[in-house]
Amino acid sequence: MDIDIFPHILPLPYFRKIQETGPQGMLMAKRIVNVKPLHDLDARLRIMDEYENYTQVLTLGAPAIEAIAGPDVTPELAKLANEEMAKLCAQRPDKFIGFVASLPMNNPEASIKEIDRAVGDLGATGIQLYTNVNGIALDRPEFEPIFARMAELQLPIWMHPTRTPAIAEYVDEARSYYDMWWAFGWPFETSVAMGRIVFGGIFDRYPDLAIITHHMGAMIPYFEGRVGAGLDDLGQRSDDPTDNEALGKLKKTPGEYFRMFYGDTALFGAVGAMKCGLDYFGADHVLFGTDMPFVGQISDTLEGIAKLGLSTEDRLSIMEGNARRLLKI
Repeated sequence: MDIDIFPHILPLPYFRKIQETGPQGMLMAKRIVNVKPLHDLDARLRIMDEYENYTQVLTLGAPAIEAIAGPDVTPELAKLANEEMAKLCAQRPDKFIGFVASLPMNNPEASIKEIDRAVGDLGATGIQLYTNVNGIALDRPEFEPIFARMAELQLPIWMHPTRTPAIAEYVDEARSYYDMWWAFGWPFETSVAMGRIVFGGIFDRYPDLAIITHHMGAMIPYFEGRVGAGLDDLGQRSDDPTDNEALGKLKKTPGEYFRMFYGDTALFGAVGAMKCGLDYFGADHVLFGTDMPFVGQISDTLEGIAKLGLSTEDRLSIMEGNARRLLKI
């Protein structure tokens, strides 16, 4: 069985609700309307039926719930999304082996309650976080209880990038142009969020915590030297006391922590990038993921994996074994 751990869905009742609730010009609004298999179950199943022994762990598609509404509204949006994904898993267990809970992260207290409800009552296999919470870093104290609860539950965290066109690359421009905010901004966001988790000491406090990064850890595998030996010199490039004191607070070197993350194969079939990530994380820290129904789909990812020359054991780990171990399937 091939277990796709990072496809995206917007269950139709939830999709309709965010169209009513979300602000005009909401992030990805045009895209999500046009990608029918996100919210059209029949269209989704037609694609899935083309692949034998293929199943999905459902994750909610962008935008993040906290980007849609205020903290008084987002708890109900999260409940609706999680309930609808749980229903799909109950209705079609042959197609949907599990789901990942989404949270109202602009309401941390409600997020803890939703974790307990989604995991305890609905059977969620973990939670999805975005790389920042409306521009706030994940290592801030208000989000610590969420990491603590997931470590206690011994279930993984899925980490999805987010960044908007409103963040310009150049000081004389009002916005990011030509989808640079997505093509390069999202990998940057993932990499920085991973760095903040490392230097925020989250892995020191919760050493067994599993965090699955979308798109094979983004920039981290390619920049192994910079996050390894390069960050061993942290504090040598500035006089800021936060940088100067950071290494002394960690129990390991930065490079050792970055290898504690997991990566997925959602790279739109790019074989070189897959090899780079596999070399960096190892087969025991890579999981099959496609980003379906967005760019790359299922076939490109499967074709890319087929070109890696994996051993039977490594292929089984990536396609199924690691998911079963982490998600307790």
